[in-house]
Amino acid sequence: MVKFGILAKMVAKPGKEQEAADFLKSALPLAQAEQGTIHWFALKLDNSTFGIFDTFETEEGRQAHLSGEIAKALMAKAPDLFSEAPDIKQIDILAGK
Repeated sequence: MVKFGILAKMVAKPGKEQEAADFLKSALPLAQAEQGTIHWFALKLDNSTFGIFDTFETEEGRQAHLSGEIAKALMAKAPDLFSEAPDIKQIDILAGK
């Protein structure tokens, strides 16, 4: 059962909305390669607000993801694409289907 998650929210800079969406979609192969990442979703919440939601069975899997290639790419691109630093929260999953 997945018990651990990450919920991240990013706001694209004006004019960078499509580039931000394309960047997030391009991370899918990296997420698929992570053994400890059970679910990974890139989200569009509104025209300029985006998110990432992922789940893990173990804390080790979550920490591996936070120090992995997606996180590195996100932090490298964030100043160019987003109006503020990504808001990344480590969450506990209480129930799911």
